[in-house]
This record gives sequence, C-alpha cells and structure tokens, in this order.
Amino acid sequence: MSSSEQQNYILEASNVSKTFQDGTKYVEVLNGVDIKIKPAEMVAIVGTSGSGKSTLLHLLGGLDSPDEGRVLVDGQDIHALSIKKQGELRNKKLGFVYQFHHLLSEFTALENVMIPLIIGGVSERSARERAEQIITKVGLIDRKTHNPSEMSGGERQRIAIARAMVTRPACILADEPTGNLDYKTAQSVNELMFDLNRDENTSFLIVSHDLNLANSMQTRYELIKGSLSKATAELT
Repeated sequence: MSSSEQQNYILEASNVSKTFQDGTKYVEVLNGVDIKIKPAEMVAIVGTSGSGKSTLLHLLGGLDSPDEGRVLVDGQDIHALSIKKQGELRNKKLGFVYQFHHLLSEFTALENVMIPLIIGGVSERSARERAEQIITKVGLIDRKTHNPSEMSGGERQRIAIARAMVTRPACILADEPTGNLDYKTAQSVNELMFDLNRDENTSFLIVSHDLNLANSMQTRYELIKGSLSKATAELT
C-alpha cells in the first residue's frame, strides 16, 4: 500500500493489555485490545459494568499506561513521551467528557470553558472569544456568566462538552456522558454531540450503556472479559 493510500488515524491502540492487583490476586482487565479511530468518526464502546471500558478510555487518553501494547495519538506514541509532552498532546488533540461534569464550582461557565485554552498558552482575549463561540454552539451563551450551581444537569453537561471542544481537539473521549441525565435531556446532549461532530469535524469515542446511542454510531465495539470486538450488526 502506498503512503497516499494509507489510512490516517486520530487514535490507534495496538495489543493493549492492562492488569490490576487486588490484594494477592491479579485481575486482567484488558487483553490485547486493538482499535483505530478515523477523523470525524463516531465510535461507541459498550460493555457491562466492570468490563474495562473506563480503563480503556484512560489508556487511550494517556491518563494511565498499558502493561503491554501502545497507543498512538495523531501518530505519536503518547506513553513514550515525557509527562509534560503527554499533557501538551492531550491538550491539543484530545478532549474529555465524563458522566459527572467536573466543572469548577467557583468559576463561571465561560471561565470553565476557557481553562484548557489558558493552560495551552492562549491569550485571555483569544480564549474568551473561542469559548464564547463554542458556548454559543452548545446553545448556552445566555448562561455564560452563571456558575455550575446555577445551571441544570443538562446545561452543566453541555458546558462540559464545550470545555472539551474548545481546543478544537481531533477526538473527544466521553465516558457515559449522559449516564447522569434523564431521558429527554440525554437525547438533547446526544444530538449536540452529533451536531458538533458534523460542524467541528471532531471524532467521538463514547463509552455508554445506552444501546440506542451506540446503534446510532458509525462504528460499534463490544468489550467482553477484556477483549474488544467490532459489532457487525445492531446491538441488542
């Protein structure tokens, strides 16, 4: 295959394994996992509680290191980098959304969204302009001066997504992003992620128990007893 025909991947894991020690026992959580995510691809991973979904997400984001295998973020082996370089690569290429929003309570919505840009060395003026732009896209510009305690659960999660998107990352890693929301609010957040995928050309890797959400994705994986397999039919 010529270089022009080779597929570029935003995120790529090869033969990733992870074992944890529980007292005197060793528990194998992941065993030889392979996954490749293309630009602007919407990917879902489903699995039972304790199947290793969150562990895999942490490894893919460089928040933890595999015992074996490697993870490439935009072609770079993230675990081969220094701690500082790992942080810089995460800041530029990846965004993170969790089941709980993890917004800083003492800051406004706008200030929370600005934080990744400020950490990345962007001027306060430019950070504010970009943060206002993405908050407008998530439909909450009229709430930008509100603190998290003054917003609903759905609004807080939208701001968390805006914070993840503000650096224009290549891929968002989302761990049960709607797991703490009621059905109607969850649907609106799901629609928002699809809108941002289309408008910002960002890939999403979403770990979820929501089979309806998973089945709406371009690519679906199941994680069972540490092994990841691509679903070839609708998940049930």
